[in-house]
Amino acid sequence: MKTLLKLTMLFFIIVGNTFSQSIKDVSKKGTVAAPFLSIGQGARATSMGSAYVSLSDDASAVYWNPAGLAKLHGTGAMFDRTAWFADVNYNFVSGYVNLGDAGTIGLSFTSSEYGDMKVTTIDAPNGTGELFSATDAVFALSYAMNLTDNFAIGFTPKIVYQSIWKMSATAIALDLGVQYVTPFDGIVLGMSISNFGTKMRLDGTSNLVLHDLDPTSTGNNGSIPANLQTDDWALPLNFRVGLGYSFHILDDHKITLALDALHPSDNYESINVGAEYAYNDFLFLRGGYKSLFLADTEESFALGFGVKQALLNNLAIKLDYAYQNFGRLSNIQKFTIGIVF
Repeated sequence: MKTLLKLTMLFFIIVGNTFSQSIKDVSKKGTVAAPFLSIGQGARATSMGSAYVSLSDDASAVYWNPAGLAKLHGTGAMFDRTAWFADVNYNFVSGYVNLGDAGTIGLSFTSSEYGDMKVTTIDAPNGTGELFSATDAVFALSYAMNLTDNFAIGFTPKIVYQSIWKMSATAIALDLGVQYVTPFDGIVLGMSISNFGTKMRLDGTSNLVLHDLDPTSTGNNGSIPANLQTDDWALPLNFRVGLGYSFHILDDHKITLALDALHPSDNYESINVGAEYAYNDFLFLRGGYKSLFLADTEESFALGFGVKQALLNNLAIKLDYAYQNFGRLSNIQKFTIGIVF
C-alpha cells in the first residue's frame, strides 16, 4: 500500500511539473482535441460551480475524481443529460458496484447528439442533398479503493472517440484521483488528473483528394490521387486540487462548501467555488461560480436544486437540476436521475 501511495504522489508531481513548463504566457485555448471532455457531468457538481473534486460521492465521481467511488456503498447508477449550445446535447451514463474490501468498480459512457447537417460545397452552398453528422464518445472503466481509513485512490482508463462525416480519431487516456479525509473535522482534500493520454488525429476517406502536381503545365496528369495529412492534437489535460467542508446546523440542516483550483493544459489557471444546503437529506439547494479570476471567460454563476426520495429500506431515487450561465453564449441546463440501492 505504501509503495502504491508513493507512486501515485510521484505521478502527480511529474504531471504537475509538466503543466508548469507547458503553460506560461499563452492560454492555448482551442489547441486540443476532444474539448467535450471538459464538459462536467452531473447536475449536482455543475450547480456547485464544478467545485467537486473533493466532494465526489456519487456515480459522477468516475468523471470528477475516481477516488470518490471508494466511499460509496452498495450499487448505484446515474443518467445525466446536458442541453448544450447550438442545439447540441450530451448524454452521460454511469454506474458503480462496491465490492467490499476488494474496492469499487465503475463504468461510464458519454455520447453526443449533434443531429444531421447538410453537406455543402463551394459549388453547392445550399447543400448537395447529402447529410452528415458528428460524434463524440467516451467509454471508461473505473476502479477505486481505500488505502487507509482516510485515504482513497482511484483510476479511470478510457477510450475517447470522435468522428465527423467520413473521418474519425481515437485516443486512450487515464484519469487518476485521490481523496484524503483530513484530521480537521469535516474537511476533505481531493486531487485529480484528467485525460492523461495519447494524441488524436482525424483520418478517413475525406482525406483523399485529386491533386495536380504542376497546375501551370497542360501536358501532365492533373488528377493524381493524394492523401491530406492531418496533425496530432493532445487531449485537454487538467489538474484539479480542492477542499470540501461539511457541517450540520441542528440535526436536519447540513451545509457543504467547496473550492477547486484548476490547472488546465489549454487555458490559464482558475478557481471554482460552490455551496450546498441540504434539509433532512431530502431537499438540496445549490449555487456556485465557475472560472474565477479567468479573463475573457463566458462562464460564471451556476444554480440548481435536487430531491432524494427513499422508496424502500435500501432503495433511493435522486433528481437533480442545474443551470449555468455562459454570458454571450446564453446558458446550459442539466438534468440528472440517480438511483442507489
